[in-house]
Amino acid sequence: MDKNVSSRSILEKALRINLDEKKYGTIAEIGAGQEVARQFFLAGAAAGTIAKTISAYDMKFSDSIYGVQEGGRYVSQARVKAMLDKEFDLVLERVGDSRSRASRYFAYATTVAAKSFNRDNECHAWCGIKVQMYPRAEPSEIVVHVRMRDKNAEMQQDALGKFGVNLIYAAYYYFENPKTIIDSLTDNIEQDRIEVDSIEFYGPYFEDVDNRGINLHLIRSWKTRAVMFKPDGSVIIPADMLYKKNVLTIRGSFRPVTKLNVDMIEQGLKAFEKLDDVSRDNTIALAEISLNDIRGNDLMVPEDDIIARVHLLNTLGYSVMISDHTRYFSLRAYFRQFTKMQIGIVLGIINIKQIFDEKSYKGVEGGILEGFGKLFPDHTRLFVYPEIDDTGEICDFTTVKVQDHLRLLYRHLLENNFIFGIETSDKDLFTIFSREVLKQLPNGRGEWEQSLPEGVAEEIIENKFFGYRD
Repeated sequence: MDKNVSSRSILEKALRINLDEKKYGTIAEIGAGQEVARQFFLAGAAAGTIAKTISAYDMKFSDSIYGVQEGGRYVSQARVKAMLDKEFDLVLERVGDSRSRASRYFAYATTVAAKSFNRDNECHAWCGIKVQMYPRAEPSEIVVHVRMRDKNAEMQQDALGKFGVNLIYAAYYYFENPKTIIDSLTDNIEQDRIEVDSIEFYGPYFEDVDNRGINLHLIRSWKTRAVMFKPDGSVIIPADMLYKKNVLTIRGSFRPVTKLNVDMIEQGLKAFEKLDDVSRDNTIALAEISLNDIRGNDLMVPEDDIIARVHLLNTLGYSVMISDHTRYFSLRAYFRQFTKMQIGIVLGIINIKQIFDEKSYKGVEGGILEGFGKLFPDHTRLFVYPEIDDTGEICDFTTVKVQDHLRLLYRHLLENNFIFGIETSDKDLFTIFSREVLKQLPNGRGEWEQSLPEGVAEEIIENKFFGYRD
């Protein structure tokens, strides 16, 4: 494997591929020019690499070539996969028997919604490569979703052209290490121009790759701030998960998810549905796990541990978001990129106290006032779950004690319905603590199972999660 992941320029990467007569394929691009193909032509000797370039911009032409996918969307995962299948099969059909038996064929495809003239449209793309890792091998695939941050179409085209070369190069030279593939995707692209919020590996060469785990590396390699998983465990881009949805989220460690966690979500949903235009049908309940501590430092939790939590939440039918967001106003701002509807955040008394702790706003120029201004600008509410104090009395959102000089601020939020209280369905749930469950797992089966929702204990036992031992 090439040790100098970031040392080659885009044209040097393209030229290295062009000069290797064993690498040969098609580049298909829809929606932002033929920027990837252009990089190979600029590098020189492209005739040794490119069998064909195609750009079917007209919708009828595109449909006639690649078919009509469910939902009729052109910038979609289904469309880019259809493009990859079609173009790769054509390469094999037309030159598979005439070229060297040592050839390793590929098809690169991208479908793009770039910045439109006089429109404030979402700028994103689905990109992918279908490639033979070895001569005559069954092909494997890498499919990526990116969001473009540049403000004009010309800059977006430039970034996508570089990104495409990086993906093709990585597929050939870094395929033995998917994390290195991810690290290299933004080589020679300035920071914050491209966000990669989903990547999936398919095919025989990537059979051992857990797409859930590898997507966590997108966060830790600064390619995105969050990744999302549907209840079936598959990766989904945030725009598809949250578009035109009300969002109710609860942050937790969920290590493991307990009956108390579930009650917080369900009681929060009941209260959330009382808001205007909120129903179960148009609402996403999202369990969120932050990779960071309260100071913003990566806790360095192993990927297997995070994926175990995702698996258990998925078992209960919940969607999951993993992020590196620390403050709640940052979390709210992330959601607001994708939906204009209601946002609800379920939290405990301890979290409310953290929000009203001025030390939590270190580095924020406007301090706690700026933090609240960013947390509650529009359609955002907090739903506070009660707790019991040392005397056994229940404390709710009306009894929260904040510093004297912040009391009127808290009262303002209460009286203007920014903060709501929710109730517990069972007072016995207050005695459940994830940390106490964890302590018991190395000792095998026991009373800890009664603290978990139906089916969760069985999954922990079967998969030996969190240090469980028979």
